[in-house]
Amino acid sequence: MTEGRFIAVVGPSGVGKDSVMAGMVARVPALVAVRRVITRPPGAGGEVFEPEDDAGFERRRAQGDFVLHWQAHGLRYGIPAGTTALTAQGRDVLANLSRSVLAEAHRRFPRLTVLSLTADPEVLETRLHARRRETPAQIGSRLARADVALPPGIDVVSIDNSGLLEDTVTRALAALYPVRA
Repeated sequence: MTEGRFIAVVGPSGVGKDSVMAGMVARVPALVAVRRVITRPPGAGGEVFEPEDDAGFERRRAQGDFVLHWQAHGLRYGIPAGTTALTAQGRDVLANLSRSVLAEAHRRFPRLTVLSLTADPEVLETRLHARRRETPAQIGSRLARADVALPPGIDVVSIDNSGLLEDTVTRALAALYPVRA
C-alpha cells in the first residue's frame, strides 16, 4: 500500500484555508480533514476544532499527543499524533498548518505536499474584519505575517483564493489530483 499524503494547507489568516478544505472534502470524501487542538475558547467561531486550555495542551504535548505543534497569535495549535496512522493506511489528509512548522512536517511526513493559498491584501483584510474574531490590532498583526516565505525543497502547489471559493476548490483538486491521459 502506498503511503498517503499529508497535505498542509497554509496561507495567511483570512485566506480561506478552512473553507477550501471543507470544499475539497465535500467533493472528495476520501480526503480526511484533520481536526486541530487549539487553546481557543469553545464556540469562538471559525473552524471546527478541539478546544483545550494551556495546562491541558502542555500536558498533552508532553505525553506525545501531537505529531506537530506550534504557537501563533497568542494561541497554541496541535495536530493529533493519530494523523500518522491515517497516512500510513494510504489516506490523504488535509491539515490547516502554520508555515512555521513546514520543515518539521517535511521530516515527519515522507509524502508532504503544501497547498499554499494566497489572496489579495484587500481581500484578506475584508475577511478578517468579517469574521469578528480579532481586534483591529490583531488583524494588523495577522496581515503583517501574510508573506512568510516557505522553506526550500518542499512540494508546493500555490492557488489564489481571491475569487470564488468553488473555483479555488476546483483548481486545488486539479493540481493535487491531475488526470493522467
